[in-house]
Amino acid sequence: MRSFPGLRSFVVRRLLLGAGQTAAVVLLVFALTEALPGDAAVALAGDQPDPARIAAIRESMALDRPAYERLAHWAGALLHGDFGRSLVTGRPVTDYLADGLAPTLLLAALTVTLLVPVGTGLGVLAARREGGRADRLISSLTLGVYAVPEFAFGVLLVFVFALRLGWLPPTAVGYGADLLAHPEALILPVAVLMARPVCSISRLVRAGMIDALASPYVAQARRYGIAPARIRYAHALPNAVAPATQQLARTVDWLLGGVIVVEALFVIPGLGTVLLDAVKARDLPVVQGLAVVFGLVSVVLNLGADLVVHHLAPRTGVAA
Repeated sequence: MRSFPGLRSFVVRRLLLGAGQTAAVVLLVFALTEALPGDAAVALAGDQPDPARIAAIRESMALDRPAYERLAHWAGALLHGDFGRSLVTGRPVTDYLADGLAPTLLLAALTVTLLVPVGTGLGVLAARREGGRADRLISSLTLGVYAVPEFAFGVLLVFVFALRLGWLPPTAVGYGADLLAHPEALILPVAVLMARPVCSISRLVRAGMIDALASPYVAQARRYGIAPARIRYAHALPNAVAPATQQLARTVDWLLGGVIVVEALFVIPGLGTVLLDAVKARDLPVVQGLAVVFGLVSVVLNLGADLVVHHLAPRTGVAA
C-alpha cells in the first residue's frame, strides 16, 4: 500500500501535467482557428462586401491587432469564464454551450452507462473459457464491428431498423432537445456510439482477466479454497479493469468527436451540431469556445482515469 506522501506527490504531478495540457489546448485552439481559410470579416460583410464595412468589422473583432494581443485578451477572458460573443448573433458563447449541452450529455451519459457493464461483461465472459465457443464468437464479433466506421455503421442501422423494418425513427427531427421524452429516438444513436468502444474495452478486459486468472496470487487464492466467483470478481477483475479504465477515459474523449458525427447523422441538436453550424458560418468565438470545452473535458477525464487506475493498481497508475 502506498504512503500518503507518495499519493500526494502523484496527485500533484498529475495536476501540474493537467495545467500544462490545458494551456496547450488553449494555445492550439487559437492557432488552429487562426489558420482557418478565408476571412471572417469578409464572410460577415455579406455577398457584396463594402471595403469600409469590412474594415469596420475587422476593427470591431480586433482582427487588426497582432495575434499575440488577441491571444492574451482571449486567454485572460477565459480565466474569468468569459467565452466571448457570437459574431453572427451577438449572443454569449455560453448560451450556445447551454443550448447544446443537454442532448450531448444525455447521449454521452447513456453510452457510458451502458458501455461499462456491457464491455466488462463481454470481456469477463470471453476470458472465462479462453479459446472456447463464447470466446471465439465474442472475439470475432468485436473485431468485425470495430472495423466498421461509425458513419457507415449508423447508415446501416438506419437502413435496417428504420427504413426496412420501421421499428425506430431514422432521425430525431421533430423531437426537439427533450430526447428523454422520446427514448425511441435515442436507441440508434447510442448503439452507434457504443459499437466500437464496447469492442475495445471488452478485448482489454478479456486480456486483463486472462493474465490475472493465470497469476500466482489467484493460484494461491484457489489453494486457500476461496470461491471461484469471489476470485474472479473480487481479486482478478480489479486488476483486469485497470487498463480498461484508461481506455474508458479515452473513449469518452472519442465520444466528444464521435458525437459530432452521430448528431449530424441523426439530426440531434447537441454541441456537435452547434460546432458544425459555427464552422460553416465562420463564427470563430463559438468554434473556439466549444473546442476549448472539448479539450478541457478531455484533460479532466484523463486525470480522473489516472487517479482511478492508481487506486485500483498503484504500480500501473505510477507507470502511466
